[in-house]
Amino acid sequence: MIVVFGSINIDLVCRTDHHPRPGETVPGSDYQLIPGGKGANQALAARRAGANVAMVGAVGADDMAAAALAELTADGVDLGAVVTRGATTGMAIITVDRHGENTIVLSPGANARLKGEDLGAVRLGPGDTVLLQMEVPFAESLAAAKAARAAGARIMLSIAPFLPIERAALAAADIILVNETEAADLARHLGLAPGPDGAATVATLARDLGRTVIATLGGDGAVAATGTETIAVPALPVDPVDTTGAGDTFAGVLAAFMDEGAPLAEAMRLAASAGSLACTRLGAQPSFPRRAEIDEAANQDGALA
Repeated sequence: MIVVFGSINIDLVCRTDHHPRPGETVPGSDYQLIPGGKGANQALAARRAGANVAMVGAVGADDMAAAALAELTADGVDLGAVVTRGATTGMAIITVDRHGENTIVLSPGANARLKGEDLGAVRLGPGDTVLLQMEVPFAESLAAAKAARAAGARIMLSIAPFLPIERAALAAADIILVNETEAADLARHLGLAPGPDGAATVATLARDLGRTVIATLGGDGAVAATGTETIAVPALPVDPVDTTGAGDTFAGVLAAFMDEGAPLAEAMRLAASAGSLACTRLGAQPSFPRRAEIDEAANQDGALA
């Protein structure tokens, strides 16, 4: 089983030719309200990849809550541990330019009120996986991680969006997920020199932290360092429409296949394929591929023997 402890948002998405500069107003498309939040995104991605998933999160007492949970509900994610706290559900205000690149302003809402003790609503055991991100208070995520470790669960931490986490806190995670920029930021924060590329940086981090570190590299795929080996996997060749949620897709799908017992390299190949597919559609959660799509894309690309 996979348990996601993290954020639930509604994304307000608008497309434009280019991102506005300070003081500039640019014309945009009609806006869309799309379910999002890094926690909910990872939960949905894992569920669509075939995993049994429970979500631990918080929404507000507003009209946005049902919309934020709509995709999770439709796909059968267990929402028994989702609580209502405060007046507003978290919201991400997202602008997407003609190249598919995005900027995001995040209003945390109820996410700021999630508690580590809320994880207690889910029964964890050895072999389960807990996913954490950085859109809820990190002290609460750390408390959840300690409880999960005591239960024997594997812990995957996405340091996204990046916050300067102390070295001792990183020991709570078994697997650390970053993108290439976050990997370099983490290295500098820990007093390490980033490498000339993502592979070198994650290798440095893995050696220093004694943890598996995985970085997504956009169109170049992903790379992992375990301390004893480096694993690199390619992305699919796609024309990106919207990169929102691609990293969350990777994280959720990676967890889903590892939960099935897949070796790390195979799980990464499938996760990278899924992340690529997610870039070909507008929005976060509506873009997440299902298991059949992931398998088909990976096989066509020669990722699996």
